[in-house]
Amino acid sequence: MDLDTRRKVEGIAFLIGFAACIPLANWMVGNVGTVCVPDGPCLIPVAPGIAAPSAVLVVGLALVLRDLVQRRLGKWWALAAILAGAILSAAVAPRALIVASTAAFLLSELADLAVYTPLQRRGLVLAVVASSLVGLAIDSAVFLQLAFGNLDFLLPQIIGKAWMVILSIPVIAWIRRRDERIHMPVRA
Repeated sequence: MDLDTRRKVEGIAFLIGFAACIPLANWMVGNVGTVCVPDGPCLIPVAPGIAAPSAVLVVGLALVLRDLVQRRLGKWWALAAILAGAILSAAVAPRALIVASTAAFLLSELADLAVYTPLQRRGLVLAVVASSLVGLAIDSAVFLQLAFGNLDFLLPQIIGKAWMVILSIPVIAWIRRRDERIHMPVRA
């Protein structure tokens, strides 16, 4: 398979993964966790004594995947994945949660574009980490405010999402090294 075809195939895989994270996260908020708050999210531990809505790990992964979507397919494909994920969420989550999630993903995607796009050519790991940290802060604040009307779980959300970004660093570094070795084309 030539490199351009390989780039597209990998990009589609990242796109599907990113789009699938959205309904999975929306379903998890109300259905998975060790503790469920009445009329609120189900929580999981993310650090000693700190619990966050269960979807934070999936959203952290989504933030990394959207950067890989941009690297392989171009910067506007992530927006299509967000819209597809929002539509798929209708089967598994209440409307208010879908609106909060979609708004959070869209606003954090705009911030991600401002950070990731200029940094990607200088270093994939730096670009993914920096844009994910900016994106996860915005995503967390917007989602919590719209979904639950408060920021009570802001720090736990940031910690949980940051765990996934940190765990992705070896994979992102491997992708960068492989791309350089095989001269994989990068989309802007």
